[in-house]
Amino acid sequence: MNGETLCSIGDLARRTGLTVKAVRFYADTGIVPPTDRTPAGYRRYGPDALARIELVRTLRELGVDLATIRKVMDREVSLADVAATHVEALDVQIRVLRQRRAVLTAVVRRGSTPQEMDLMHKLARLSEAERQFLIDDFLGAVFDGLQDHPVFAAVIRSLTPELPDDPEPEQIEAWVELAELCRNEGFRSTLHGMVRDLAVDRAPDDAMGLPRILAEAVRAQVTPALEAGVEPDSAEAEPIVVALAARYAHVLGRPASRDTPALRRRLAARLDRMNDPRRDRYLSLLAVVNGWPAPEGLAPALTWITAALRARPARR
Repeated sequence: MNGETLCSIGDLARRTGLTVKAVRFYADTGIVPPTDRTPAGYRRYGPDALARIELVRTLRELGVDLATIRKVMDREVSLADVAATHVEALDVQIRVLRQRRAVLTAVVRRGSTPQEMDLMHKLARLSEAERQFLIDDFLGAVFDGLQDHPVFAAVIRSLTPELPDDPEPEQIEAWVELAELCRNEGFRSTLHGMVRDLAVDRAPDDAMGLPRILAEAVRAQVTPALEAGVEPDSAEAEPIVVALAARYAHVLGRPASRDTPALRRRLAARLDRMNDPRRDRYLSLLAVVNGWPAPEGLAPALTWITAALRARPARR
């Protein structure tokens, strides 16, 4: 194919490594038109035919359909536009493949049954909009009637899982378990009760109506006692109970001197409701899905302080 030398379909096949049948197919469809014909009607091809066939083969290997290839050859669309479209399609395929790999890896890790694998696959395949609907439905039930509370917009954001486009196997596994928790009516009801308690327990002079979260106060006061091996019914527990009762009285807008048996019972009931293992599990799963640091569980501290409150009622 030097200069203006024309060649046959067989020559093109030998030079490109394709079969004569494949080259003839491209010729018959008009993708690689002949430059000329012999007196006997045989097609002959010029120097540009080899380049066209190489481009066709490359595009076919990349998954471009023949109709689109024809448009590229006829310059109805640009090669750059076709490439951009296929990059987007490949990105979707890559995400799907990575998601499937993550599901299968999680199945291997968990030793899942076929039923569990099916559920995992269905939950993992949820679109972003479907996942958002599931989470919105869950948080809507948890914060039902309380969405307008000033502090809860930030709380809702902090409880929202966001599965990345390319999740790791442990994120897929965590998302599946978290999604199952979100659909659990008992868990929804328990969390709604916790949120309602927070909304009710606020000082009357708190113009913003902001609930003072007790969780960190419990963690700060009780963790040293747990580490020191202090028993909840021991004398050493009393200063901790007094301090937390005073903190709760302040939350309610009462003086610390109002540390009464009724107040301690109310505080114990509030903390007991918080002490649902599913709460800690949700927060742990949320951290995995969102790529956050693992949270420190509150259950041991809650168990200790509720036992201490009930073992040591106020004397007045």
